[in-house]
Amino acid sequence: MSEIKRRIEELRRQLLYHAKKYYVEDDPEISDYEYDMMYAELLRLEAEHPEFFDADSPTQRVGGKALDKFEKVTHTVQMNSLSDVFSFEELLAFTTRMEEQLGTPVYSVEPKIDGLSVSLRYENGVFVQGATRGDGFVGEDVTQNLRTVFSIPLKLSEPLSFTVRGEVYMPRRVFERLNLARESAGLPLMANPRNAAAGSLRQLDPKVAAERALDIFIFNFQEGSLYLDGHAPRSHTETLARLAELGFPVLEHTAVAKSGEEVLEHIKKLGTLRPSLAYDIDGVVIKIDGLAQRTEVGEGTNTPKWAVAYKFPPEQKQTKLLDVTVAVGRTGVLTPTAVLAPVGLAGTTVRSATLHNIEMIRQKDIRIGDIVTVQKAGDIIPEVVSSHPAMRDGSEKEFHMPTHCPSCGEPVFYDADEGAATRCVNLKCPAQLSRGIEHFASKDAMNIEGLGPQIVEALLKNGLISDAADLYSLTREDVEEMERMGEKSAQNLIDSIERSKSAGLERLIYALGIRNVGQVAAEALAGHFGTLRSCMQASVEELCAIQDFGEITAMCVVNFFSNPQNRELCARLSEAGLLTEATQKPKAEFFAGLSFVLTGTLPTLSRDEATKLIKAAGGKAVGSVSSKTDFVVAGEAAGSKLTKAQALGIPVIDEATLLSMIEAGSAKIES
Repeated sequence: MSEIKRRIEELRRQLLYHAKKYYVEDDPEISDYEYDMMYAELLRLEAEHPEFFDADSPTQRVGGKALDKFEKVTHTVQMNSLSDVFSFEELLAFTTRMEEQLGTPVYSVEPKIDGLSVSLRYENGVFVQGATRGDGFVGEDVTQNLRTVFSIPLKLSEPLSFTVRGEVYMPRRVFERLNLARESAGLPLMANPRNAAAGSLRQLDPKVAAERALDIFIFNFQEGSLYLDGHAPRSHTETLARLAELGFPVLEHTAVAKSGEEVLEHIKKLGTLRPSLAYDIDGVVIKIDGLAQRTEVGEGTNTPKWAVAYKFPPEQKQTKLLDVTVAVGRTGVLTPTAVLAPVGLAGTTVRSATLHNIEMIRQKDIRIGDIVTVQKAGDIIPEVVSSHPAMRDGSEKEFHMPTHCPSCGEPVFYDADEGAATRCVNLKCPAQLSRGIEHFASKDAMNIEGLGPQIVEALLKNGLISDAADLYSLTREDVEEMERMGEKSAQNLIDSIERSKSAGLERLIYALGIRNVGQVAAEALAGHFGTLRSCMQASVEELCAIQDFGEITAMCVVNFFSNPQNRELCARLSEAGLLTEATQKPKAEFFAGLSFVLTGTLPTLSRDEATKLIKAAGGKAVGSVSSKTDFVVAGEAAGSKLTKAQALGIPVIDEATLLSMIEAGSAKIES
């Protein structure tokens, strides 16, 4: 038995060593096959001998159960964002300020990785917690998913306790491979590596996160001790060197600079290197290197004063606009897209670009056949910047938006007040049908459990439904014949559909997906008119009479219910037995006219729960503090909103006081 234990420990050591050589140092010594064989042997031995289990084994990086949700984590050191600068002039203004205050500071110049910021906490040399940045004060516990990132050491060579900050990213090659697989499977493509990394890190199942092959760069030491003897580093570059020594993957291509001119030189160098890097960067971070000098310069409310992020300007190229096509989005918006002569841009070949809407086409005087300048907005989405009328030869043609939906043929309407959008409001339009049914079934709408995107697509594909009303004629036998649906899951879905009939009028109105009608507006409509029929018959003037109901939203409601197919849908939903009359008791209005701002983490209530309580009492929950705010409800780690409230003399209460006021049915704070 001791021989087996020794072999398991040797395999673990070897795998950890080779994982570091591959993932951290980018200098592999063995082939992938050899590594896989050792890993398979260790996996087999651990399965046969569970008495030798070790949570820090390489095999445990992809283990763990799927979570129901992510727990909240309050950061002991605020994870600030950085102030952005967009020109060399702004950057030199920053270095000039630093030199006026500090004399001759040294700057750390680093690539700005385009990923997701996280904190990693170690206790006695063991990785114990990883969290997202969140709002800087409170993030989400993603420890299990971060354990799947092989470049993160699970156990250090020294029993140190500290917290570091890093940027999780998806390498370009992984992103390209992932999108190829999604395309083959008929799934929508991911927009860019950053979004892909963020979505992967927030998977509730760590096995899914493991499949995404994320990586990380550590770029900051947050708190704790980097040395057992208590030695405190004096500079940022010293902390990075020490972290690299401990096995962390620290930022590449960093440099120190002693003047603004040297900073600019390194930015230009990074700009040249950018296309050849294995990961995306969207700028360069410039920090004061001396830690004591950082303290001298100080912190702003949300950003440090001793650092800025220079953002790269988007690359621009000229090409020919060959045609304009129109696609119907899942929310009914008709979007014109430029078909371009292929052009290399920001590392990819661009063949199309968004034109947003007809107003933008008119403002930029874009015509089919024009030579146009294109760029990638945020280095991600291609867009047409401008046309070049002086280069026209007379063959160019003006573009006009269609008068009827290209997908369903129904008339479209032009929404000048809402982003100059052209819309199809036919709920049975094939281009938006799936998304509309998904929204109808969502938790805040009809709350039909088990009716997710895949089931909706399957029901449509099998011809079992053609709109939301068809859901209520489904039988268990219909559903269980579909792939991966057994008798029990089919019955559960049918039961959930049946329960949704009693969801109530306000949920039904919200579920219809009327443009600009969210949960608050749906509640107002239900409360004001009392029945779905009355809502359908309401005029713009009658709708505008509802408090906080503007003309744009009123027009959206009228346009929706003027569509014959939408009216037919509502009639069929009523015939199916759905509640189309308000059944709620009159609301207590003791918070009427009062606005509340929620900040920080409350002891027992979520933001949504607190908001619902305030609204139920007639009040409003708003996002920012102003002189018109009546109360600020502050929880743990309350930030700038609390500071502003105190400065303005606005009453600050805690969760217990809020609940006491609601229980007493009064807006008065009991002493």
